[in-house]
Amino acid sequence: MPLSPTPTPSLPRQLLFICSQNRWRSLTAERLFDEHPLMQARSAGTEPGARIRVSAGHLGWADIVFVMEKRHADRLRAKFQDELRGKAIINLRIPDDYPFQDAALIDLLRARLHDYFGTDILHLP
Repeated sequence: MPLSPTPTPSLPRQLLFICSQNRWRSLTAERLFDEHPLMQARSAGTEPGARIRVSAGHLGWADIVFVMEKRHADRLRAKFQDELRGKAIINLRIPDDYPFQDAALIDLLRARLHDYFGTDILHLP
């Protein structure tokens, strides 16, 4: 029987991606991790009309939070100060210019995640 992948201790296991509406950017980022052997991803939005609106539960679950724009981090800090204590919030600096699963958006997400992690996190053994 093959061994299950063992998580790398230095890498977060539960990633949360945040944008405004949770329809294009953060949902695309979440989908990139659907088959990842070591990490799980979820996504949510900051706005009242979001597909899934970010909650304290999302933040409690996450090891690390990735936002698409600075304004998303500002909104999270304003509303969830206690829940964010000790959590890293990383701004991926991805504007709201791409539809869901757009090839250019996927390339940009891969590049920004590579910049942050220093490796191609989507292709870990």
